Amino acid sequence: MAYGLELSGVPFFWVLRKPSGSTTESDDSVELPDGFEERVKGRGIVWRSWVPQLRILSHDSVGGFLTHCGWSSIVEGLMLGLPLLTLPFLVDQGLNSRVVAEKGVGVEIPRNEEDGSYTRDSVADSVKLVMLENEGKRFSERAKEMAEIFGDVDLHGRYMDKFIEFLENHKSLSSTD
Repeated sequence: MAYGLELSGVPFFWVLRKPSGSTTESDDSVELPDGFEERVKGRGIVWRSWVPQLRILSHDSVGGFLTHCGWSSIVEGLMLGLPLLTLPFLVDQGLNSRVVAEKGVGVEIPRNEEDGSYTRDSVADSVKLVMLENEGKRFSERAKEMAEIFGDVDLHGRYMDKFIEFLENHKSLSSTD
């Protein structure tokens, strides 16, 4: 991942969460390549603790969102009209990633066919496609279209109101009488 971000030449803010099982808040056990942070200084930031993700993603300078493809992250990215670069690892993330690609709001970073790993070239090429190339503009345009739905608070409020109304009107369906 680090080499791919470096190779892409694109500015980035990368949040590295502490590994599961870590007992300290400032655990730096995620090893980056030697000299990585110095080589990307002024273009890339590596952050090793919690960040206000929505606040960062909503900044005008953010042009895309590289995500593990959990559903909450997809919603947050699309709510803000950001094209998604997906790196699925677990459970439903692969399926979520395919939906993102199928709907044209992002791309899944391809894996090495031999061992399933991501390569520096696949990361760099995917980031450049979405962020720099003319072909990538379609992902951004489609994500902005989706923001009209995902970011519409009134629409979601109406959905919740109708859902509650349905539950209230159909209480007898859940009864065991």
